[in-house]
Amino acid sequence: MASDLRRLRVFRSPAESVAVTGKAIFEDLFVLELANNHLGSVERGLQIISEHSRIVRFNNVRAAIKLQFRDVENFIHKDYRDRQDVRYIKKTVATAMSKADYQRLVDAIIDNSCIPMATPFDERSVELCEELDIPIIKLASSDLNDWILIEKISTTRKPVIASTGGSSLKDIDDLVTFFANRNIPLAINHCVSIYPSEDGELEMNQLDFLRQRYPDNVIGFSTHEYHDWEDSIMIAYAKGARTFERHIDIQAGDAPVSPYCSLPDQVDTWFRAYHRVRQMCGAPGLQKRIPPDKEIRYLDSLVRGVYAKRPIKAGQPLSDDDIYLAIPLLKGQLSCRELMNGEVMRADCDADHPVLIDMIDGPHARNKRLRELLYNRGLDPTPVSESLLALNQNVAEAPSAVPAEPVPAGVNQHPRGIQ
Repeated sequence: MASDLRRLRVFRSPAESVAVTGKAIFEDLFVLELANNHLGSVERGLQIISEHSRIVRFNNVRAAIKLQFRDVENFIHKDYRDRQDVRYIKKTVATAMSKADYQRLVDAIIDNSCIPMATPFDERSVELCEELDIPIIKLASSDLNDWILIEKISTTRKPVIASTGGSSLKDIDDLVTFFANRNIPLAINHCVSIYPSEDGELEMNQLDFLRQRYPDNVIGFSTHEYHDWEDSIMIAYAKGARTFERHIDIQAGDAPVSPYCSLPDQVDTWFRAYHRVRQMCGAPGLQKRIPPDKEIRYLDSLVRGVYAKRPIKAGQPLSDDDIYLAIPLLKGQLSCRELMNGEVMRADCDADHPVLIDMIDGPHARNKRLRELLYNRGLDPTPVSESLLALNQNVAEAPSAVPAEPVPAGVNQHPRGIQ
């Protein structure tokens, strides 16, 4: 199991482009940010992992559970470690963990079928990522131009997801160029670093901008809003975001849950919204979709069929004066889609009767597959079904002017107006 979840380290081969590799690694990946919500307790961390990974499995998504690493002894200046009035310092010291503690959390993430991931905030923490065999590294918004840290991260050759909260355009451009030049997969998360974010602060159109400017990178959405767990992910997916991040926590003990953090039931809602928007959006917008059979059948019921305006004799070429178009379209009947000028009748057709595919001598009639398609299409009303079968038998016995053969390449199979 551990080797399977760490296989991201060897995804790339020399023949693969970094864009293809990045797509394989990042696309449809959910990052569940545990951060410091373990509160320095391994047991609480294990409970968060257990409860959220159960939701991951239930929703059949691919998820990473992300930790945050800091070398606290060196990350905070020794003269300020005891400062209780600086929230970031106080929380960092209070939630510090040992390497052995992190190892237990990483092992639990893997045992629960999720991918271990981490944000290192200093160079020693990058080394810890390697020691714990973390397959994906996150670069926090605050460190987007910390080039000492970025260069250290690049030495690991591990895939990186970078959040862009509060960054400048040059910051992002430089980062993309840096990792592209080193052939290291990079995903770019649109992020608003306001905790929590109001709906009007989400700036979802930035996803359009990032996709257009960095077409070779997977674009994601790291979110801190708190009003609902459906709308923003559906908008983000529809705009092309393909990796998603939220902070996670559990309601346990007296510790309050920050409003930007998601409880297991809220993550469940988030995943369900993702599945729903994927279904609504359909196939990737890189080619024309293939309509389902029920849609085709419905549209076929609206198509006009070809009917004889007056009696038409065998050997007579069809003209506009001989036919009219009307609904319903019947089984085996020519429609406005197949009608072409100059086709010669093989059999007689009475006035107001349908002109069937087997009544004409042309490329459509000689294509067995097309004939089968037409006889499986349209209405089969009981009053006329028997007379149609009898008519078809008579037509089948009529001599064919041209031997049956596949439709040659280049033959127009579209409405007569297309030449």
